Amino acid sequence: MSKKSFTLMLVSSLVMWLGTSSFAKDYDYIGVEKCGKCHKKEKKGAQLKKWQDGPHAKAFKTLGTDSAKLVAKKAGVTGDPQKAPECLKCHVTGYGLPAARFGEKFKAENGVGCESCHGPGSAYKKKKIMKDHDKSVANGLVEITEKTCTECHNDKSPTFKDFNYEERVKDIAHPVPEGAKGGDDEEEE
Repeated sequence: MSKKSFTLMLVSSLVMWLGTSSFAKDYDYIGVEKCGKCHKKEKKGAQLKKWQDGPHAKAFKTLGTDSAKLVAKKAGVTGDPQKAPECLKCHVTGYGLPAARFGEKFKAENGVGCESCHGPGSAYKKKKIMKDHDKSVANGLVEITEKTCTECHNDKSPTFKDFNYEERVKDIAHPVPEGAKGGDDEEEE
């Protein structure tokens, strides 16, 4: 066996091992309804309402409009934009992943939900984890960066307009007030 073949085999084995170890754990999507249970009260930041009032909550619904159908047609999308992978990849949370990755409360119709930006919440949803930022991140909470947003807000989108991260992130900001970490006082599942 050549040195190159041996190295390739070793690397492949390592990748396979990492893929089946807990180190490479895939987290599951719980859905906006579950996130909203703890992120709805004004004194805690009213993050759910901020999302509901913003464009991301309407991302899937937007694909059903006449103007979206026209944009899709001009972009070469055939058929219904609400069923087109080219559109759904940015208009639905977790599009294309296996059904087993989504909890029973998850609804694709919720468009770009909490977990599109913050990562699947199955392992960080508990209050005792959410109270500790480092534990939340260790359990799958995504640290939002410009790259998070530009996965979809880029020139591949047929409706793309210049994207200024600093300005746009202010438009959708939904911070947790100081002293209110960990969501509402409701008991989590």
